Amino acid sequence: MRSLRFIIPLLVFAAIGAFLYKGLSNDPREIPSPLIGKPAPDFSLPVLGADGKAWGPEEMRGKVWLLNVWGSWCAACQIEHPLFNQISREGTLPLVGLAWKDDPAASIRWLQRFGDPYTVVISDRQGRTAIDYGVYGAPESFLIDKRGVIRFKQTGPFSPEIVRDTLVPLVRKLEAEPGA
Repeated sequence: MRSLRFIIPLLVFAAIGAFLYKGLSNDPREIPSPLIGKPAPDFSLPVLGADGKAWGPEEMRGKVWLLNVWGSWCAACQIEHPLFNQISREGTLPLVGLAWKDDPAASIRWLQRFGDPYTVVISDRQGRTAIDYGVYGAPESFLIDKRGVIRFKQTGPFSPEIVRDTLVPLVRKLEAEPGA
């Protein structure tokens, strides 16, 4: 009985240590999304700079595309933006910009200053669509396949390594799959 008094706390301490060790091995920048493998939420939002015109994800059906949540107020968005300009020039995949909680005039000025790599830019001034996508902050991006299913989420800015090692191979794989 006396040895149990020492063994039980030792086992509890070992279990706590194992959980802490497992937690420390996780990447703190990686925020899992419950939407991976599920259909992208549908929406209809105004097209930036095109009065009265709306856009929704069904317009990309049959294509692999990237929804990039950004804002002119977002410093981290400037970090990844040159990569998007490059992706656009190379024709890697269509990019759709979602200007999140941003003044449309500020979004337009920002794109004029840094370049506009997007096929279309839509305005989510109230942030409701971003909520449907589970957005925590900008930038966040969602890779959506030909059937409209979210296949990858990038939280925070893309780096050249993530584009090269993760995004481009996944785009190639998804493009090779049968369409919608």
